[in-house]
Amino acid sequence: MSDRRLGRREFLASGAAVAGTAIAGCTGGSGGSDDTITIGVLEDRSGNFALVGDPKHKATLLAIEEINEAGGIDGREIEVFDPDPQSDNQRYQELTRRAINEEEVDVLWAGYSSATREAIRPIIDREDQLYFYTTQYEGGVCDQNVFAVGPTARQQLGSVLPYLVEEYGTDIYTIAADYNFGQLSADWVKVLANENGANVVGEEFIPLSNSQFGSTINRIQEADPDFVMSMLVGANHTSFYEQKASAGLEVPIGTSTAMAQGYEHRRLDPPAMENIYAGVNYMEEVPTTRNTEDGGFVDRYFEMWPDAPYLNEEAETNYFSVYMYKEAVEQAGTTDQEEVKTALESGISYPAPEAPEGEEISLDPETHHVDHHMWVLRADGEHNVEAVDDRVIPETFLTETVGCDLTAEDEETQYTPQDFFEEAG
Repeated sequence: MSDRRLGRREFLASGAAVAGTAIAGCTGGSGGSDDTITIGVLEDRSGNFALVGDPKHKATLLAIEEINEAGGIDGREIEVFDPDPQSDNQRYQELTRRAINEEEVDVLWAGYSSATREAIRPIIDREDQLYFYTTQYEGGVCDQNVFAVGPTARQQLGSVLPYLVEEYGTDIYTIAADYNFGQLSADWVKVLANENGANVVGEEFIPLSNSQFGSTINRIQEADPDFVMSMLVGANHTSFYEQKASAGLEVPIGTSTAMAQGYEHRRLDPPAMENIYAGVNYMEEVPTTRNTEDGGFVDRYFEMWPDAPYLNEEAETNYFSVYMYKEAVEQAGTTDQEEVKTALESGISYPAPEAPEGEEISLDPETHHVDHHMWVLRADGEHNVEAVDDRVIPETFLTETVGCDLTAEDEETQYTPQDFFEEAG
């Protein structure tokens, strides 16, 4: 494989056509044939992000098993390359190079954190590798090779923050993980606060290694906000919710990360998650028929993985995006990555059973993002979860503010709120 392939539009304009091949099989294997399609699945099953990465891996394998049992993709069986990256970004880089250059995967799913995505994106872009990034994230990636199909901060925070302003008031205290996801999400809190007549009275960024929150809790109590916005991530940050309950901090908390990803409402003793409001596209408790009916998504997941502790937000996104890839390959009539990208850009929508979050999931051709059905889910004092609001929220930052159009121009850029909003600075 060359260091740099032709861009998609140059490729298609040349009239070239290269038949897709599937090489390598299950982890550590090799071989394969034109009768198989090789999917790379690099998701954390150990390390700091195993709690969220393991369900992503499991849901991807569920979709692959269902598709193979139904005859594969255009009659071709899917094989998997899926070593554990172990929540290590250097290992992610090594495995991404191996997936592309040695295993020659036809498509790649990889990574939970935005730091991981940005660690491997230069490799993805150098090789023009078709890549699905499925985590909810800070938003702004306009990249010809990346299909960022999880909800963005503008979608998640844009569902829960206005709800909390209306219910509780206008003073907000932000706590967030100290890397690009948390920092950019905190900028989005400021943008959304401005749009909803609210203001940020305090802001803290917490290193991923930190598990002690006494001083943070004290500062929140001193600031006396109407609610907190939390974008904490990873196993260490879970301690915040237990410690805030022990300290008697009862302020409502909005989040784009807690409960839906690390299922703290299942793992922690009540009332640690009381009055936590999650803005999400999916949780195991989302009350749609396709999700909770007999034989629905939840039943199918736990039938395959009976010992799994929870079906989280990113797992659902991994699941439906495998079906998204299947539909694009069958539309293109080939696994050639440039033609599959073009098929994905045709504006396909995905109904049941691939859309347990709502009626359907629509991929926006210009931005490679998804217009998600967003939910606000609240945990009570016993950690029971109820939906208090839901609506479809399009991805508007890239479409309306940035003007990203990957059907017209190849880009490999991440835009930030500071590029466009004065209040984010």
